[in-house]
Amino acid sequence: MPRIRLRAAVLLAALAVPAAVAAQPAQRPPSPAADPAVEAMRARFEALPEAERRALQDALVWTGDYNSVVSGTFGRRTYEGLTAYRTRTGDPRDPFDPGARQAILAAGEAARRAARFGVRTDPASGVSLGVPERLLAKRTPLPGPVPAGTRWQSADGRVTLETRAFPPEAATLDSLFERATAPTPERRVTYKLKRPDFIVVTGETATGRSYIRYAAGPAGVRGFAFGYDSRLAPEVDRLVIAVANSFVPFPDAPTEVPGEEPPKPGPQAAVRPPAAQVPAQPDPQSALPSAPRAGAPPAATGLAVAPGRVLTAASALEACAPRIGAAQARVLASDPALGLALIEAAGLPAPILPPPRETPTAADEALTVLAASAEGSVVAPGTAQAGGLLAPLQPGAAGAPVLDRAGRLAGIVARYPGAPRLVAGIVPPASQPLVQGEAVAGFLRRNGIAPAAAAPGGSAGALAGAVAPAVVAITCAR
Repeated sequence: MPRIRLRAAVLLAALAVPAAVAAQPAQRPPSPAADPAVEAMRARFEALPEAERRALQDALVWTGDYNSVVSGTFGRRTYEGLTAYRTRTGDPRDPFDPGARQAILAAGEAARRAARFGVRTDPASGVSLGVPERLLAKRTPLPGPVPAGTRWQSADGRVTLETRAFPPEAATLDSLFERATAPTPERRVTYKLKRPDFIVVTGETATGRSYIRYAAGPAGVRGFAFGYDSRLAPEVDRLVIAVANSFVPFPDAPTEVPGEEPPKPGPQAAVRPPAAQVPAQPDPQSALPSAPRAGAPPAATGLAVAPGRVLTAASALEACAPRIGAAQARVLASDPALGLALIEAAGLPAPILPPPRETPTAADEALTVLAASAEGSVVAPGTAQAGGLLAPLQPGAAGAPVLDRAGRLAGIVARYPGAPRLVAGIVPPASQPLVQGEAVAGFLRRNGIAPAAAAPGGSAGALAGAVAPAVVAITCAR
């Protein structure tokens, strides 16, 4: 049975910026009892194009009024950030008035330029990241051959940023994680996150704070460390967010895999996934598709709905020769217009098909997403939106089943974005398209699969746990 890992929707913690920054919750839609003022601002905010929403949040980070994820998603933190900016500046205009909005963007850009924040590729370590050069004016190579990297420091030595690169034989993520989290009398670890391809650790001493991030790839381990005097936190915390947002450990890695292309620095900044997420490339000498690399994240998620049959998203099979485990799979039926596909494979788990929901999901309704990962099934909370859901999904979530509170199949994640927005390597809650349960039921019936008549009782967690054994990872042999 796959291991189930519960992933809460507080992915802002993955930024791991100490103190006030890390304390802010992830952006969530307002509840039905939301403050009318918040609801009104939400409607104005969501009417803007996504790029403009993200640009506003990014500008507010630089002005010091917003300490949350730059995701383009509205929540209480966005409301408070816009309100704080207007109160602090005394600007009486509606923040969505074109002139007021331009003033916010101009203020953020002025702060960015004042910091002389420029994104560069460091030749010593090979990483790409932004450096606030006005503050970190001193630049020297790291001493010694390992790790290779560069040190930027403030004139008074109270702030230090280092890039670091370790060859495969010198260090692993495990060894660096153990070293960074080892208890010492002088330092307290305030946050730690360990994933197969990256780690984040933050800490505090009596007078300072630190942020460490490493990512693994074929070239070894690369990352950066940020240390600063805790008295400078009001100014430096936002710089830590900006640097983490801009960090690309392997900028020369292949980008032909969906989701790999990094956006330009600035308001739409995101982070390219580490090279460890790149699937194995085909062997040019072989006439057969190559098997996916062991432990690689899946290309999609599937649900075993009948013996030998797996339901998934049609978009996940574009230019993909599907495999489930070690077995090659065959596409039996596909409806690209609807967004669903049915594939056949051997060695599947026992099928579990919850009864599809007959009515569309309601706005702000709580949902549960079951997605596949390299480590097993991942259970993620979600919230219904018009025609889709808001959820913190990772690459490979296309095709993931979505359950409502009653255990019914509310739908299937139709498509995962080709270029996911990442913050410090983590995908924050974002809108995803959903094939509604009624459409899923029709597709299955047309292909000879009858859904169950009723859902079993139990809590949302128990219902998700009952369905999770039928969730499978789909990889692509290219």
